[in-house]
Amino acid sequence: MSVFRTPQIILFSADVPRAVAFYSRLGFTETFRVPTEGEPIHVDLVLDGYKIGIASVASTRDDHGLDPVPEGQRAAVILWTDDTAAAYAEITATGAPALASPHEWLGRLLIAWTAEPDGNPIQIVQRL
Repeated sequence: MSVFRTPQIILFSADVPRAVAFYSRLGFTETFRVPTEGEPIHVDLVLDGYKIGIASVASTRDDHGLDPVPEGQRAAVILWTDDTAAAYAEITATGAPALASPHEWLGRLLIAWTAEPDGNPIQIVQRL
């Protein structure tokens, strides 16, 4: 049986540098870039062991023969924090859309929703 390790998610983007800048502002650190100079077609970012790859829609089509959907609610990125309300206010103040303001869920979580530049929802959550 195959053994898998180090899972990550790849998000498709029409504007890789814009998406990388968004996640960098949230505290993600770049760990890999192709090409290493000039306009990137793929960048990996990591935060607390959680890895996200940002891949160019054009490169994914041209290099791999896939037909990715470049925008909309295709996947959700979940970010845990100690203060959902403050994080939500900070992220939306930089222009990210306010999808759902902080609200209690299940009596034990405080959740808010925003989105990144390509439309993928970002859930900001804390334990109450």
